[in-house]
Amino acid sequence: MANSASGMHVSDECKLKFLELKAKRNYRFIVFKIDDKAQHVTIDMVGNPEETYDSFTRCMPKNECRYAVYDFDFTTPENCQKSKIFFIAWSPDKSRVRSKMLYASSKDRFKRELDGIQVELQATEPSEMSLDIIEGRVNL
Repeated sequence: MANSASGMHVSDECKLKFLELKAKRNYRFIVFKIDDKAQHVTIDMVGNPEETYDSFTRCMPKNECRYAVYDFDFTTPENCQKSKIFFIAWSPDKSRVRSKMLYASSKDRFKRELDGIQVELQATEPSEMSLDIIEGRVNL
């Protein structure tokens, strides 16, 4: 069902892929885009579990907005293996104003559909979602 505030529909495929990332760890990341003609969120690309954070960041377009989820694995100071699921709202400065507004107005509704997001980041340039930033947000 479309959201009355943003008019945005989230496809079942988006929800199912996220559940597969969260529960089965079938993917390292999922990048989503808004089809503004059809007014719904779709999957742009997925990364297999062996993908690195660098390969994920290279997938983000230089001048178009996207949403993404990334399953970040880390080791605690106590030597425990853990992971956190990051939600990243990518809105580069070079993207169109209309696109930025559409992604900003739809973000909260879309995030609510993805139950299990642990950390949220907003980025307008690659340095704002660097590996250092991600590592700093896992609260080691």
